[in-house]
Amino acid sequence: MTEGQNLSGQKFSGQKLSGQMVFGLDIGTRSIVGTVGYKDKSGDRFYVVAQRVKEHETRAMLDGQIHDIHKVAVTIRQVKEELEAAVGIPLADVCIAAAGRVLRTVNVSVENEYGSDREITQEDIYELTTMGVERAYEQFQTQDSDTDMKFYCVGYSVVHYYINRYPMSNPEGHKARVMGADMIATFLPDDVVDGLYKAVELAGLHVANMTLEPIAAIQVAIPEMYRMLNIALVDVGAGTSDISITKDGSVTAFGMIPIAGDALTETIAQHCLVDFGTAEKIKREAAAGGEIAYKDIMGLSQTISKEELLEVVDPVIQSMAVQVSDKIKELNGGKAVSAVFVVGGGGKLEGYTDRLAQELGIQKERVAVRGEEVMQSVEFLEDNVVKDSLLVTPIGICLSYYEQSNNFIFAFFNEQRVKLFDNSMLAVVDAAMQAEFPNEGLFPRRGRELNFTVNGKARIVRGQLGETAQIRVNGREADIHTPIHNGDKIEVTPSTAGEAAAMELGDLPEFGSIISVTVNEKRVDLPKFASVNGQLQSRYYDIKENDAIELLNYYTVRQIADFMDVLVDKNLHVYVNNKQAQMDTYVYENFSVEWTMKPPELPGGNIPFGKNADALRTDEDIGEWDSYAKEDWEETGGQPEIGQIPDTAGIFPGQAAAEPLKPPTALAVIVNGKPIAMTGKPAYVFVDVFDYIDFDLSKLHGSSVVTLLNGRQAQYMETLSNGDKIEIYWKK
Repeated sequence: MTEGQNLSGQKFSGQKLSGQMVFGLDIGTRSIVGTVGYKDKSGDRFYVVAQRVKEHETRAMLDGQIHDIHKVAVTIRQVKEELEAAVGIPLADVCIAAAGRVLRTVNVSVENEYGSDREITQEDIYELTTMGVERAYEQFQTQDSDTDMKFYCVGYSVVHYYINRYPMSNPEGHKARVMGADMIATFLPDDVVDGLYKAVELAGLHVANMTLEPIAAIQVAIPEMYRMLNIALVDVGAGTSDISITKDGSVTAFGMIPIAGDALTETIAQHCLVDFGTAEKIKREAAAGGEIAYKDIMGLSQTISKEELLEVVDPVIQSMAVQVSDKIKELNGGKAVSAVFVVGGGGKLEGYTDRLAQELGIQKERVAVRGEEVMQSVEFLEDNVVKDSLLVTPIGICLSYYEQSNNFIFAFFNEQRVKLFDNSMLAVVDAAMQAEFPNEGLFPRRGRELNFTVNGKARIVRGQLGETAQIRVNGREADIHTPIHNGDKIEVTPSTAGEAAAMELGDLPEFGSIISVTVNEKRVDLPKFASVNGQLQSRYYDIKENDAIELLNYYTVRQIADFMDVLVDKNLHVYVNNKQAQMDTYVYENFSVEWTMKPPELPGGNIPFGKNADALRTDEDIGEWDSYAKEDWEETGGQPEIGQIPDTAGIFPGQAAAEPLKPPTALAVIVNGKPIAMTGKPAYVFVDVFDYIDFDLSKLHGSSVVTLLNGRQAQYMETLSNGDKIEIYWKK
């Protein structure tokens, strides 16, 4: 490329041309078209300084793919030398395009869920698109599992972004719980790329930019302003028909069918009994009409009319139209497009566009060959140049250089040599994908999540984020967005996973809540117990994967009595919500409990307690009972014996005469798997538990007593907390 040079030669002598000169080669199946031109300073017009066409002397290319590298290189060199003579400057760098014959495309949709609203960053977008390319590559390998060729992703584009599953043109900066994208990724086999590069290098040129033929054609044929419309571009070459679809401002699909102009030529060759080159001339002369003269392989002079020729090739035209129509519908979601632009020499044969319109079911006026109509901003500086459909792709190859400089570069990723399709925006993440480095190795990973249920509802605790990948490019610290160039050495130490999620039972928001019930017209707050997989556990229990946790929302009557330190015997009469109940009856939030008790047999008969007791007792009865209770109370040192019965308020007889006690602090613990209520003290230590359990310390029943608090060795004077799990047993 030469910037702002004076071009010598007869036609351009003394003419000052400005702008960066671009040399483009359309390496086609039948011919090679070389174009040299430049854009003016405004960038609105492209000037074609010179253009040369050279046909292959043999069929060195078939269906857009090089079969004889050296013969193609000879033809490239001839075109190069003719252009150098025309423009008066040496040509060293060239732009080329790969044919759709070997192009593979994959459409894929990806989505990232974040769990809660978060602001989308550029890194989030990179992570989503790299995930999409990885998924497209996996899908591509599945679809093409029958081939042993190595393919490279040569580019991808995002058709649509989505925020919370609604379309969004640019998600960066928006808050989202879910971000998604529809993408299209394109792949080329390595040997195709290497073949094009080798032929160009043998001709003494260096590839400055590489694009895809359908992309090059669309640069000229469908400008940005038209891409809001649902249009198909069909580039009918010699070996392939390349198809592009536009809609909603984007190129949404690429495709190809392996049939084009050569199929028509081969049919003519068989019918007229001529070689391929002669058949090609007959096909071209048919456009002028009249009788076409030729000699067959026997040396006999023959003629054929245009009408007869069209009749001969009609089945092929019909087949081409059907296949292109089917491919357009496939790429366009199963329906026809609104219009079709046809470019390339193969589509100029009479009748092709009408047949294609018929197969698509649209007006024939909406399928047309486009040439001069789409090249209004292109000016040819040579005389007698016809702006027809043959020139669209060659000029598009030149224009693609200005849009993006595409080329293959080589870099080293963790000492592995990788080839990358250079779109002027290559970064570490692209090299990682090409080296098949796992996506999770670039981004910090969360530790294993913890799944469990609480009262039948699923809960998830997410693991901690790990360390991000350590990246160096040429020995310097970098990140996944750091640009890379040819020969760069990239070293990546994979990211790590964070710690697995962990949670104690006591950290649940529901743990420590209470159940309020009414006992003998007084409110009592009962701490809830937690059951894990059917076993009562303390607040220090480590929740495990798939644990089923239940916060019990009931107490039994017996548990309430134990909690209130009410000693129960056979004389207890229990009512729950005014209905007679048993000791194992469940009591739920806001239930009412009433109990009445009969005293032991005493002189003067039984003294009734509970509601209306005063109305049933005589003064003599009360006097005898007070005397009996006082003696017993003094003998036991102020503590009730088993069988002693409190009154309706839970106060033992004779206790009223003592000094008023502070309200006891209730504490619920689990001892050997059973809930125990501790009352009467402002605080409790471990040794207090022995007052509430039946554990004989007077005789040896084993080698030693094991005392555990929440799974560890307990200290006798260690303070207890609500929900503690205690184990006490003899060690055998």
